[in-house]
Amino acid sequence: MLYIAHEIQRTLLAGMGTMAQSTSNWLLSPANPMSYMTSSPILARGLEVFAHAAAPRGKPDYNLSTAIVDGVSVAVSEEIVLRKPFGQLKHFSRAVSGRKDPRVLVVTPMSGHYGTLLRGTVERLLPDHEVYVTDWRDAKLVPMSDGKFDLNDYVDYVIEFLREMGPGSHVLAVCQPAVPCYAAVAYMSANDDPATPLTLTMMGGPVDTRKAPTSVDDLATERPYAWFEQNVIATVPQTYPGSGRKVYPGFLQLAGFMSMNLANHMKSHWELFKHLVEGDDDSAAATKAFYEEYRSVCDMTAEFYLQTIDVVFQRQLLAKGEFVHRGQAVDPAAITRTALLAIEGEKDDISGIGQTRAALELATELGDDKKLYYMAEGAGHYGIFNGSRWRDRVAPVVERFIRQHDPADLTPLPAQVEVPLHIEAAVVKGLELA
Repeated sequence: MLYIAHEIQRTLLAGMGTMAQSTSNWLLSPANPMSYMTSSPILARGLEVFAHAAAPRGKPDYNLSTAIVDGVSVAVSEEIVLRKPFGQLKHFSRAVSGRKDPRVLVVTPMSGHYGTLLRGTVERLLPDHEVYVTDWRDAKLVPMSDGKFDLNDYVDYVIEFLREMGPGSHVLAVCQPAVPCYAAVAYMSANDDPATPLTLTMMGGPVDTRKAPTSVDDLATERPYAWFEQNVIATVPQTYPGSGRKVYPGFLQLAGFMSMNLANHMKSHWELFKHLVEGDDDSAAATKAFYEEYRSVCDMTAEFYLQTIDVVFQRQLLAKGEFVHRGQAVDPAAITRTALLAIEGEKDDISGIGQTRAALELATELGDDKKLYYMAEGAGHYGIFNGSRWRDRVAPVVERFIRQHDPADLTPLPAQVEVPLHIEAAVVKGLELA
């Protein structure tokens, strides 16, 4: 009933939004005498803000058709390298020749948003890397005949994608994927898999949620597992291909995200209204673009969501050395060749300080020269992989780290790319800050 009620509400709001936008356009039309009244533009912009908030949204596009490589704009095309029922491996192919850049798999979160949330991450990497991304599918669109998808299946997908890319690849895991990617690397290392990546970069991931718990961690642990199973799992209605599938709906995840910072979101919409009234179209467009992405959400399978709550947040099995994948214990001590980079944001309110860094401590058999920790000063959760701090401070660290641990004769990075000098020296053993 929860999902059906949401669909009815969504349909009603979409209709009201359409009417609001039409009324807004009419109130602003020069052909309408009422548009010259003082109150008309104010009312019109208020209706426009409502219409934008109420509009239904699907899967966004990356819209990355070009990249600047060696100072020249080159064409970029999206290629599907491998298709799976619950996700596909996508490659951003650049129209370049004569370059030998590292192959990087950007593992996007399966946490309610689409992979396009990492558009800025991909865009920053494109000039000097062969970029691949995990393009996860909305669970409500996957027919029941395609089976289940849980945390262990996520690990399997990462391993299969890496095998498709071939030996000598690199992995960049943003937020939630830090746990399954770390487990995948440990599993592959223990089994001497040739496709074991050369490096694994984990950004703001909940490897050990016992360290500096945030409100997200508290929410996942203050209630028993059965509460989540009984209160936040819904059944996909018949209007979708995945009819009958049990899911954690994206609209519930969005509601949770919004409620965490409700005051800020209300302020943002008030600012949007003022920008529209004042005619500041650029600022208004930027706010609209952010919420276009932010409100585009997808469903997760119930088994994946519930297993993540249980394994990652409530029992912290990976951090305790008790995580089992396909009957084999996952031991971080098996990681002896893959270099590890842990990145955290100083003001991250999703994954607390120390949760990602724990991955370095757990890899007890990995040499210090293959471990690096970087704390992005002033950055929140979103800022470590998007925006100016990502582009100017974090990305150079990632790029240098990848190249230092890749034995191939790679195309050099541009001279203007510099590594920030405020990386924690105690953990930075083996990295030349050149």
